[in-house]
Amino acid sequence: MYKLVSTALFMVFSFCAAAQDLNENYFKENYTKKEVYIPMRDGVKLFTSFYIPKDKNEKHPFLITRTPYSCAPYGEDKYAQIWAGYKSAYIKENYIFVTQDVRGRYMSEGIFEDVRPFNKNKKGKEIDEASDTYDAIDWMVKNIENNNGNAGVFGTSYPGFYSTEAALSNHPALKAVSPQAPVTDWFMGDDFHHNGAFFAMDGFSFYPTFGKPHPKPTTNYGEGFKTEVKDNYKFYLEQGTPKNLGRIIGDSIKFWHQMYEHPNYDAWWQARNARNGLYNVKPAMLWVGGLFDAEDCFGAWNAYKATEKQSPQSTSSIVMGPWYHGQWSREGSFLGNARFLSNTSEYFQNNIEVPFFNYYLKNKGSVKDIAEANIFFTGENNWKKLKQWPPAEVANTNIFITDNGILSFKAENSKSIFTEYVSDPAHPVPYTEDVHNRRTREYMTDDQRFAERRPDVLTFKTPVLENDLTLAGPVIADIATAISTTDADFVVKIIDVFPDDFTYPDSSKNNGKDYPMWGYEMLVRGEIMRGKYRNSFEKPEAFTPNKITNVKYALPDVAHTFKKGHRLMIQIQSSWFPLADRNPQQFMNIYKADEKDYKKATIKIYHNGLNQTKFILPVLKN
Repeated sequence: MYKLVSTALFMVFSFCAAAQDLNENYFKENYTKKEVYIPMRDGVKLFTSFYIPKDKNEKHPFLITRTPYSCAPYGEDKYAQIWAGYKSAYIKENYIFVTQDVRGRYMSEGIFEDVRPFNKNKKGKEIDEASDTYDAIDWMVKNIENNNGNAGVFGTSYPGFYSTEAALSNHPALKAVSPQAPVTDWFMGDDFHHNGAFFAMDGFSFYPTFGKPHPKPTTNYGEGFKTEVKDNYKFYLEQGTPKNLGRIIGDSIKFWHQMYEHPNYDAWWQARNARNGLYNVKPAMLWVGGLFDAEDCFGAWNAYKATEKQSPQSTSSIVMGPWYHGQWSREGSFLGNARFLSNTSEYFQNNIEVPFFNYYLKNKGSVKDIAEANIFFTGENNWKKLKQWPPAEVANTNIFITDNGILSFKAENSKSIFTEYVSDPAHPVPYTEDVHNRRTREYMTDDQRFAERRPDVLTFKTPVLENDLTLAGPVIADIATAISTTDADFVVKIIDVFPDDFTYPDSSKNNGKDYPMWGYEMLVRGEIMRGKYRNSFEKPEAFTPNKITNVKYALPDVAHTFKKGHRLMIQIQSSWFPLADRNPQQFMNIYKADEKDYKKATIKIYHNGLNQTKFILPVLKN
């Protein structure tokens, strides 16, 4: 009897300790894994992993991720390490975890299609990602025991796209969706292109592996392209042209060559704009993104705005933190040399994401502390809870450039009419100072002093600020230019210049590197515009050489405070390499360009009278 009581007490103690630690043993003791092929309406079966609580005291909701990146590990005796990160909070709440290989990926049947277009008029057995989500949830609700009939979907990056599409499924069990850094429009602002400029480095590092054809289910996609050259600037300069990259990648990778066949924003690209379906959205939406997301600083902002405009009756909120791609699920106190003075990711996890799903899927807690727009403002390093985005208190304010490198809130007559530089494709402006093998995520906050020293980068800055200056929304570049050729790119960078005696507090968490922060020129936002698309992304237009022309475009939204004692700097340049492919600076289909097509261009930026380059700043009034 004594032994039995002692054993029982030991088991209770062990259970409590395990519940507190939420380690591997606890997870395996309290969850059962099942692997199932779920049939879709057209007969294709999708491989799906379930981690199901053994607890029978209550019914449990589904938390689903649909992914093209594999729901490994495969095998019902092999468990994903859900306990190792913040998602352990959902283990405590006894969620049913679901991961599904999307159609045509890894162990799922069918044919994969990149950013498969949403079909709002589906009939019979016609499918899209929304219908696949509907069919999957319908099967789960009917076949997984002890579920409470509620489902949520979330995912980051490409799984963020599938989350957006899930929200369009209209399944009654789907109550809450959180697309996080969702792939939204691969021509306008995500991954492959920005304003029509080809982001060759990101695409080429990703697609040789991801894009391999796999006509049969498999657990292994193998390795991608490898190069002996470990300097990405050198490698892409030596390759020379997108045409040469196409030769290296081979003929079998379909989407890469489809991109080349659609150089402009035609119907093929427009159908792959995930914002198209964001009407009459039924589930509660929580859009999440990073202010410094190198892969996708476009998707969350713009999908949220589309939902607000196209589906105003929907419950939709946005969260933007000072994060790289997916950093909201990791440590969030710093990025590169920039420090945020608190663990912003932990704040998001504990105060926004977990309460969001608990409320809508378990009817537990409250969402009253989740605002319409939950935005972290860098510079002041503070969360703001706003009623809308951009805030109603924003005043769009012009700032002008002058011939002496000064930014002024007043249009002033300059002694010279323009400032000029030569853009040479043989010596493009690098996106960062250091030598790297792969594109860094830290470049989004990198020091821009290296660029200021180049003759092909124009730099303008305000005097030392006498008061804080907070920007909240997109910055509009309105450039008056004349170029000596028929095309050119324009890169605008918004930069925070730190005081010459600046240091962070000793108590702040950092990247462990001793970097000189005095006079630091922190990139706050940068964006490129391919000049031929200045009037239309569908119908590009050549420049008339040496004719003054306006190039006007929006940079992704900014949430930053330039503190008193700092300066606001703006840089203008015409290459950002190898982030974006080089523009031959001739009006042509760049995917068909040869090395001989790349020409120098003289770029004049005007700043006087009628031809006044300016930037429209979204200034947040106190």
